[in-house]
Amino acid sequence: MKKQKDKYSHSVAGKLSRRILITLVIVMAILSYVIYTLSTVAFITETEDYYENVLKASNEKVRRIISDVYVAAVNTVPQVEDNLDNPDRLQLIMERLVEHNPRIRSCGISFVEGYYPQKGKWFCPYASRIDSTKVEGKIIGDADHDYLKADWFQEALAAKEGYWCKPYFEGNDGVTPLVSYLVPIHDKSGNAVAVLGVDLSLEWLQNHLGKISRKEMEKADDDSTSVDDHQEMEWKRGKYIFIIDSNGTYLAHPDQKRIINENYFTYTDATPDTIDNYVGHLMTSGKKGYYPEYGEDDENLTIEGYRCYIFFKPVEHTDWSIGLVMREITVKVTGYVLAGLLLIFVFVAMMIVLVVSFVTIRKTTKPLTQLAQSADEVAKGNFNAWLPWVSSHDEVHKLRDSFRDMQHSLAQYVEELQSTTAQKASFESELKVANEIQMSMLPKTFPAFPDRDDVDIYGKLTPAKAVGGDLFDFFIRDEQLFFCIGDVSGKGVPAALVMAVTRSLFRNISAHVDEPHLIVGTLNKMLAEDNETNMFVTVFVGVLNLKTGQLRYCNAGHDAPVVIAPSGQRSKAEGQESMLSCDSNLPLGVVPDWNFTEQKAEMVPGNMIFLYTDGLTEAEDASHNQFGEQRMTSVIADIQSENVGQGPQEVIERMIDAVHAFVGEAEQSDDLTLLAIQLTSPVKE
Repeated sequence: MKKQKDKYSHSVAGKLSRRILITLVIVMAILSYVIYTLSTVAFITETEDYYENVLKASNEKVRRIISDVYVAAVNTVPQVEDNLDNPDRLQLIMERLVEHNPRIRSCGISFVEGYYPQKGKWFCPYASRIDSTKVEGKIIGDADHDYLKADWFQEALAAKEGYWCKPYFEGNDGVTPLVSYLVPIHDKSGNAVAVLGVDLSLEWLQNHLGKISRKEMEKADDDSTSVDDHQEMEWKRGKYIFIIDSNGTYLAHPDQKRIINENYFTYTDATPDTIDNYVGHLMTSGKKGYYPEYGEDDENLTIEGYRCYIFFKPVEHTDWSIGLVMREITVKVTGYVLAGLLLIFVFVAMMIVLVVSFVTIRKTTKPLTQLAQSADEVAKGNFNAWLPWVSSHDEVHKLRDSFRDMQHSLAQYVEELQSTTAQKASFESELKVANEIQMSMLPKTFPAFPDRDDVDIYGKLTPAKAVGGDLFDFFIRDEQLFFCIGDVSGKGVPAALVMAVTRSLFRNISAHVDEPHLIVGTLNKMLAEDNETNMFVTVFVGVLNLKTGQLRYCNAGHDAPVVIAPSGQRSKAEGQESMLSCDSNLPLGVVPDWNFTEQKAEMVPGNMIFLYTDGLTEAEDASHNQFGEQRMTSVIADIQSENVGQGPQEVIERMIDAVHAFVGEAEQSDDLTLLAIQLTSPVKE
C-alpha cells in the first residue's frame, strides 16, 4: 500500500491534481449552480410569455381565414335556395362567390341525381380561381366525376348544418391540398337537394402560418410576401408552427410533404418517449396548454428526436389544433448566453490557480515539453527524431518508452500503407473499367426496337458491387424475339467473368438455334467444361413468336417469371393467372449432359412477361427481413388492378421504387436485375 502511495506521489497527476483539481472543482461547482439557477428562471419565464403571444397571433390568423370562408359559404346558401327554380343563374352565383372572396380557391353546388331532368343525371355548377384576377366557371359531373357515389356527398346531404370535411388532394392535379366547408341546400319543402362546397387551399394557409415570427407579428397583413425560405429556415432552427386535425393528420407544416400524407402520431409512435403521444392526444381532443411546464424538466418532451417545448390551442369552429414547437436548444438561448459568463469566471479562476502552481507545473512538465518537441518532428515525417532522457520512474518515463516503440511501428506502418494505397487505387481503377465493360455488354438503349409496334421491352441491372453476376439480353431474328435472364452464383469479378461468357454464348448459339431447350443445353455443356470453380448459372431462355404470340421457353433453375395481364384479362400461360409454370431443371454448369425440357405458352396482346433475379425477392432491410415473393406479387396485383395500362419501363420502375422503400438505408446484398417484355399489337393470324 505504501509503495503504491509513493508511486502516485511521484506521478504527474499526483503533483498537479493536489493544487489544481480541488480549486477548479470548488470554483466551477459554485459558479455553475448560481448561473444555472438564474438562467433557468429567466428563460422559462421569458419563453412562456413570448411564445404564448406568438401562438395567440397564429391562432387568430387561422381563425380569421376559416371565418372568412365560413361566412361566405353561409351567406351564399340563401341565394342558392332562392334561385333553385333558375338553374342557369347558379353558375353566376358560384363565380361571384369566388371573385368576391380571395381566400376561396373554388366552389360548387352538387345536386342530387336528376334534380333538373333537362340537365341530365349530374348537375354541378362549379367555379375555380385561375389566378388573382381570373375566375373560370363550368358545369362538372359525369361518369368520370360521379360525385353521387362519393361518401362526402352522402354525408353532407344528410347533415343538419355545415361542417369542415377532412383534407384531401385536388382531383385535377392530385398535388394541391384542400379542405372544404360543406353545407346542405334545401328546397322550399325542406328537403336536402344539393350540397354547397367551398374549398380552401391548405397551401395558402401554410403561407400565412409561415409569417408568424417576432418581426412578422409587428407587420400588417401582407399576403403577397413569399415565406417559403423563412419557413424552411425556422424549421431547421427548431422553431415552427403546425396544424393537425382530430385524427392527427397534418394540415400545415414547414415540410409540405407531410400535409395530408402523414400523421403526427406516425412520428411520435416511432420514439420511445410517450409524452409526445400524450400531447398529441390533448391537441386532437381540443385541449390547450403548454408543455413541459416549469418544474417538469425531469420529463422532457421529445419530438422527432429533439427535446422540445410546445404550445398548443384549438382553432375555433373546427376540429383542428394549432401547435408551436421550439427545440430546447432554441428556447434556452438566454440560458446559454448567461452560461458564457460562467466561462469567463472559470477562466479567471483558472488563472489564479495557474499563478499559484506555476513553479511546480514548470518543473514537472519540462520532460513533457521536450517530448512534445520530439513529437512535432515525428509529425513532420522525421521518425528518427531525438527523444529526451527521463530519469524519473513515473508516467512520463513510460510515455517516453512507449513513444520510442511508436516511432518504429509508425515508420513500418507508413511504408506498408503507401504500398497498400497504391495497390488499392490500381484495383479500384480496374474495377471501374470492368464495370463499364460489363454494362456495355448489356442492352442499354430503350426503346429497343423503335421501328416496331408489336413489342415493347425494358430491362435494368443494378450490381451489388462494382461488377456483378446478373445478365439479361434480347434480339429479334426471323420475327422471333430471343431473350434471356440469368444469375451467376457468387458476386464480384469471378461472377462478372462467367456472366460475360454466358451472355456471349447465348448470342452465338441463339443466332443459329431456334429451340430454347437446345440453346440452354448447349450453354450448359460449354459452361460445365473445365468448371473447376464449381460456379453455376440459373437462366431463363424464351423465344416469342411475334406473329402468332406463341412463347417457347426453357428454365434452368431460375425464378419463374410472372405474366402480367391488363385489367380484366387473365393470363393464358399454362392456365395460370400470374406465375408462369416452369419445369424443375438444374442450373447451367452442374451436370454436362442434363436433358433440359421446353415448355410453351400463348401470349395475347397486352400480356407482359416480368422476369427477375433473386436479388428482388431476397432484398433485405436493416433488420434482415426479405422483400419476398408476396410483396412482389402485391405490387404486380396493384398494377393489374389499374385501369390505365402500364408499360414495361413503368412496371420495372415501380418495382424498383417498392424495393428501395422496403430496404431503406440498408446496403444492397445482391445484384438486382429486372426485365419486362410486352406484346403490344394484335397477333397476326
